[in-house]
Amino acid sequence: MDFFFFFHHAMLGVGLAMDAFSVSLANGLADAHMKKRRILLIAGTFAFFQALMPMIGWLCVHTAVEQFSFFEPAIPWIALALLGFLGAKMIWEGVKQLRDPKTPQVKLTLGALLLQGVATSIDALSVGFTIAELSTVSALAAAGTIAAVTFVICLAGVLLGRLFGMKLSGASSIMGGLILILIGLEIFISSLL
Repeated sequence: MDFFFFFHHAMLGVGLAMDAFSVSLANGLADAHMKKRRILLIAGTFAFFQALMPMIGWLCVHTAVEQFSFFEPAIPWIALALLGFLGAKMIWEGVKQLRDPKTPQVKLTLGALLLQGVATSIDALSVGFTIAELSTVSALAAAGTIAAVTFVICLAGVLLGRLFGMKLSGASSIMGGLILILIGLEIFISSLL
């Protein structure tokens, strides 16, 4: 493993983290008063799933490639359904908050965060094919590099979203929900092209 190994996988991490960045931004918009611990949990969750999915793909290549090939066409549909559901829920909560400002702001639950993590990283399963020739240690190093890059990018996304969320008040939850739905559509449409 040399500099180019880490550079290559860092760039791969940047590409993979763009959906997670957008969702992190939406989460920051939805909760402008988010605590530091929660911010770190969000970035850590996305980093974990962005590392886990390529390793699952790598494992599938080495054990059960036939089952993974069967599952691959469903990936965009799963991402669209999960992000569409979560986005619609955020929009609904934002509309309720705009109608009645006394309505308490809904916090991101752990279950919703885990669904976001899966939905934004499920396309990274196919990265397992690109790292299939690597040894276990090298594959783990690649996944760790992707996770580190994702963590930093998502941390920036939540902080940026939180900054704008403070300025946008109740409408920020609606914007966050729209972002989630658009990301789901983008994943789905790009799989058709």
